[in-house]
Amino acid sequence: MAQNQENNNTQQDVNQLLQVRYDKLRELQENGRDPFVITKYDVTHHSTDIKDNYDALEGQEVSLAGRMMFKRVMGKASFCNIQDLKGRIQAYVARDNIGEESYKDFKKYDVGDILGIRGTVFTTKTGEISIHATEVTLLSKSLQILPEKFHGLTDTDTRYRQRYVDLIMNEEVKDTFVKRSKVISTIRRYLDGQGFMEVETPMLVSNAGGAAARPFETHFNALDEDLKLRISLELYLKRLIVGGMERVYEIGRVFRNEGLDTRHNPEFTLMELYQAYTDYHGMMDLTENLYRYVAKEVTGSEILTYGEHTMDLSKPFERITMVDAVKKYAGVDFHEVADTAAAKKLADEHHIEYEDRHEKGDILNLFFEEYVEEHLIQPTFVMDHPIEISPLTKKKPEDPNYVERFEFFMNGWEMANAYSELNDPIDQRARFEAQEKLLAAGDDEANHTDEDFLNALSIGMPPTGGIGFGIDRMVMMMTNSSAIRDVLLFPTMKSLS
Repeated sequence: MAQNQENNNTQQDVNQLLQVRYDKLRELQENGRDPFVITKYDVTHHSTDIKDNYDALEGQEVSLAGRMMFKRVMGKASFCNIQDLKGRIQAYVARDNIGEESYKDFKKYDVGDILGIRGTVFTTKTGEISIHATEVTLLSKSLQILPEKFHGLTDTDTRYRQRYVDLIMNEEVKDTFVKRSKVISTIRRYLDGQGFMEVETPMLVSNAGGAAARPFETHFNALDEDLKLRISLELYLKRLIVGGMERVYEIGRVFRNEGLDTRHNPEFTLMELYQAYTDYHGMMDLTENLYRYVAKEVTGSEILTYGEHTMDLSKPFERITMVDAVKKYAGVDFHEVADTAAAKKLADEHHIEYEDRHEKGDILNLFFEEYVEEHLIQPTFVMDHPIEISPLTKKKPEDPNYVERFEFFMNGWEMANAYSELNDPIDQRARFEAQEKLLAAGDDEANHTDEDFLNALSIGMPPTGGIGFGIDRMVMMMTNSSAIRDVLLFPTMKSLS
């Protein structure tokens, strides 16, 4: 009862404070000083630019704009802190410099208001670089109250739902998303330098293929057709390889109707690239060089720290087959496993659950997931997957039970997936038929046959290497972020209604 009364009193106090802000806005509007009619403001510098170039700017006039995060009124002079894109800087606001009426208005401004400050650069007696204001302009009135400054915005659910407040209150959050942007621009710069061309492919498709995932479905009224949101970029990019575009990539959103956890969000950013006349070994070389380049550009080092782990990207990345990895960490050699029945017997002995439809290759992959993944902390390419889990990949000529595929691991996470792409249309049709049987058996993540893609392969696709990168996980690694929601500006959340 006492707690409810306290909550009611707190809400009443908040409502009163909000009303004060609305009253201030109404007074401004009645006096012809509505801040919302202002359309532009001339910004010459940002906060960090001024601090970094103080020697050149001392005594010079500058103008900057941002959100007022702190104000201390001391009679005829006041101090406030302005936060802009790059950081914060202090402004000294005195009545004798901005005028009596302007100073009277300034004293009524609230923390959270957006101000334009014009003045000269100087250093206070305490040594803080500041702006000696000659003009203060209210550019936007904040009608909501920011979180209390000492505790900030800490509730994670509120942070994700109100990212705009999170960015204001938590400087490290803004830094994460600045780095995210830099990761993506750095990838583009590297690939453009390697002769790749960035393209765009459809998000709404009739056949969502290229990955093992359950798609989102929708209906297109104009054509009265059911469509799906793409789960991969693969099949359209390969069509472009068929068309003669030898090096293509796309960075874009894909959608998978799956669960939410620290590493999964139903919509996420994927980068896929395809290069004609190379194979999965070429993709390993590209991945190794790209990761080093991005780490150096974004973090300044080829050594990444994530949680308790330190990963060294400067050394050659380990390359190991899936069979050898399972042998190393589980003590089971699948080269010695005769058939599916023997594989299932091993799974029973090791208490690994499987489904009736699973074959030997599927069981090998289950052993890998159970025994190996957690050990792959340093950059590692796990190669040569069983054909059962790789419907779009070329078989190894010397052993058709396995394919020319690798997954790239760091920190125990899969970071990328790559193939020597299957370009035999007859083999591809047989793989699709096997996928159709899995669909009929209840596997919602199996692929449908894509007749147009088969037609493209029949036209002729050159030997090709392809790879898919999870951009969000890459950003997590580069920013030491513990959850994928920390690197998505607006992660998927359950509706409050």
